[in-house]
Amino acid sequence: MNPRLVQLLVHWVVMALGVTLATKLVDGISCDSTATLIVVVLLLSFFNAIIKPLLVLFTLPFIVLTLGLGVVVINALLFMFVGRLVDGFHVAGFWPAVWGALVVSVTNLILSGFTRKAAVPRKEAPPEGAPPVRAPRVKKKADDVIDI
Repeated sequence: MNPRLVQLLVHWVVMALGVTLATKLVDGISCDSTATLIVVVLLLSFFNAIIKPLLVLFTLPFIVLTLGLGVVVINALLFMFVGRLVDGFHVAGFWPAVWGALVVSVTNLILSGFTRKAAVPRKEAPPEGAPPVRAPRVKKKADDVIDI
């Protein structure tokens, strides 16, 4: 199976778990069925991939001014927007949306740490007393000058 597809499916399962936890932990958020949960996860994934980067770009001064708390507001607004779009997924207001977005974010942060690929092992250091290994030098051509 394609590793990117597996990664996407794992991301969706983690987000579904986060949304489920948000419905259980936060008063004012509810989800009627599993089918509704699937639609919510797909929409949240789509909005996080397409709309969120645009919102972050346009609100960058606000995000910098609030030391990053503006991203929480953006996540809450997207959570509320999905609550308005999907029948059967109810978000009572702004503060439940903030808490729900925080629950989903923390769940994603914790579980993505377990699902990441292992880091590529580093090369071993040369034995003691051996000269260090250096990368070969690349000769520059006369054309490699950037004119401004």
